Amino acid sequence: MPMPPVTEPMTVPGPGVRQDTRSDDRLAPTYYVICWNDPINLMTYVTHVFMKIFGWERQKAEKHMMEVHEKGKSVLAREGAEKAEFYVHRLQSYKLQATMEPAQ
Repeated sequence: MPMPPVTEPMTVPGPGVRQDTRSDDRLAPTYYVICWNDPINLMTYVTHVFMKIFGWERQKAEKHMMEVHEKGKSVLAREGAEKAEFYVHRLQSYKLQATMEPAQ
């Protein structure tokens, strides 16, 4: 009886190394949400607004409020453009002076 032909062993390819096509410099830019001091709003009101908009505990809200009061401004958040703009509009709807600027 003739011998069956010898076949090559099957090789299964190993897991490939996936290369990320996005470089770090192409990630979406982030923005700082900044609240500025004003002579109109009471400190307790500003604390209340920070707690309502950001869901912060009173202690954190008061820390940022005091920064606004003593230093003239406080960086409240670092977010993508859309969310930063949302926060700025919410703060402005409560009559607080708020802006956004590109984060470094």
